[in-house]
Amino acid sequence: MEEKIKQAAERARTVTPENAGELEQFRIDFLGRKGIITGLFDDFRKLPPEEKKHYGKKLNELKSYVQEKISETGRLISAKDEYSDGPDMTLPARQLQLGSRHPISIVRKEIIDIFSRIGFTISEGPEIEDDWHVFSALNFPPEHPARDMQDTFFISRMPDILLRTHTSSVQVRVMEKTTPPIRTISPGRVFRNEAISARSHCIFHQIEGLYVDENVSFADLKQTLEYFARELFGEDTRIRLRPSFFPFTEPSGEMDVSCRCGGQGCRLCKYTGWLEVLGCGMVDPNVLGECHIDPEKYTGFAFGMGIERIALLKYDIKDIRLYFENDIRFLRQFSGTV
Repeated sequence: MEEKIKQAAERARTVTPENAGELEQFRIDFLGRKGIITGLFDDFRKLPPEEKKHYGKKLNELKSYVQEKISETGRLISAKDEYSDGPDMTLPARQLQLGSRHPISIVRKEIIDIFSRIGFTISEGPEIEDDWHVFSALNFPPEHPARDMQDTFFISRMPDILLRTHTSSVQVRVMEKTTPPIRTISPGRVFRNEAISARSHCIFHQIEGLYVDENVSFADLKQTLEYFARELFGEDTRIRLRPSFFPFTEPSGEMDVSCRCGGQGCRLCKYTGWLEVLGCGMVDPNVLGECHIDPEKYTGFAFGMGIERIALLKYDIKDIRLYFENDIRFLRQFSGTV
């Protein structure tokens, strides 16, 4: 028995199939119904019990070796056949088309870079939020329409859990955990229960900014926004601030930038010479108090803008739905844009 196993092992080592046909014959010779290893196992059954442990181990080792050799040789033959039937590697390579960044990503990065240069850090938070961080901590009264289901996506069976409607919730989390001075921007995706049209969508992206410190004034807010507008839209850009109202800021305002038409009036600015860009204001003392910041010692300003709207104005895009359709013809227009 010992000699038969040695002879079979030697033959298995010396035979090397060169193609699929030879490999199949090798398998039949060793593992077929009338193969070498099958015959050895037949002889094994006739051995006395005290010898079976010794020879059983050797037979199993031989069988495992043959099976591994068949698998490895099969992979080598397949790779060889694939290479021989493959493309001519001497031919010149096809020129690949370079992709492009999405306009939302382009504008988002540009805005972040502008505020990073003046000391703002980036903060991020969850898209699924609770009522406290989205509404209550931001001075929204219980009867505010934003809390209605026709304006906000609430999670089924969980009335206090919702998809955030703005990234101000991130600012609340930062104020809860950070001692002023705080200077941060919060980019992210937000959700509102709105009809989808050329000018609005139920999903969009925002960047909101927050600065809290001692002696922060509205003049600091105006100076920051003026710097931002000139960096984003050009050195000749002018801004104007109009009174407005937001529950979390007092006083509140909306910022317009001068249109590229130079005030002459065009379709983009609806012949007013101005383009609405963002909302802003001084952080309401109630909001500071809810976030455990002393409103007697600290003041702050906040602002927020929709990235889609900024991109619409910057690139004169006429339909906000183009951002979500992944139309390659639309995206190719931004090839080469940093």
